[in-house]
Formats: sequence, structure tokens, C-alpha cells
Amino acid sequence: MKDQPKHTVEGVAHRGKIEFAREQRKEPTRAEEMLWEAVRRKQLGVRIRRQHPIGDFVLDFYCAEARLAIEVDGPVHEEQQGYDQWRDEQLAAWGIAVLRVPEQRVREELADLLDEIAEELKRRLS
Repeated sequence: MKDQPKHTVEGVAHRGKIEFAREQRKEPTRAEEMLWEAVRRKQLGVRIRRQHPIGDFVLDFYCAEARLAIEVDGPVHEEQQGYDQWRDEQLAAWGIAVLRVPEQRVREELADLLDEIAEELKRRLS
């Protein structure tokens, strides 16, 4: 008999969000692709998932161990700041911190950004 799934927010995702996440993985933005290549395969010492569905949301990147979401914000986020703030508050209520980074920063300052992500992971895991 299989283990029963944990009843945590990580274990709850709507079927539509799972399908949406799969589609998003197939067509990442250039910045998402760059960041994924830098963080995949535990290159920061922890497992990071991409386009990970949680509840009604799909997170660009997520480290379950540290309960940290990393969102790569492109131009569309300038028009939806209120929604993003509400979404971050919902995630915070579940104990998930959100680190938002502009996609331009991923393209131009990736090494510095990786250092900051590593520091945030270290802080959250200690």
C-alpha cells in the first residue's frame, strides 16, 4: 500500500494548474531558462523545482525544503502589481517566502543573483 499524501499546501494543486505548469515548463522565457540552468540538479545544494503548482498558483521556481518561491518578473508584472502582492501574501500565510527578481537582472547579473538566492536559502534553512 502506498503512503498517503501529506495534507500540506504542497500536496494540493488543482488539476488545471498542474496542466498549466506542464505547459509553462515547455515554453520558458529566456530569463527563466537561464535561471533554471543555473539552479537545477541541486547546484545550490537543495532541490529546486520549476513551474511548481501549489494551490491556485504556479510558482516559477520553488524550494520546498526552504519554503522559498523565486519569481522571475517580466514586463507583465508591472501591470499586475496588486495581484502579485496579494499572491505573495497568500503564499506567506502558508509559510512560503517569495523572492521576486526582474528578468533583466537574471540576464545581466546572474552570478550576483545566484549568490543572493544561496544566501536566502541558507538563511531560511538555518
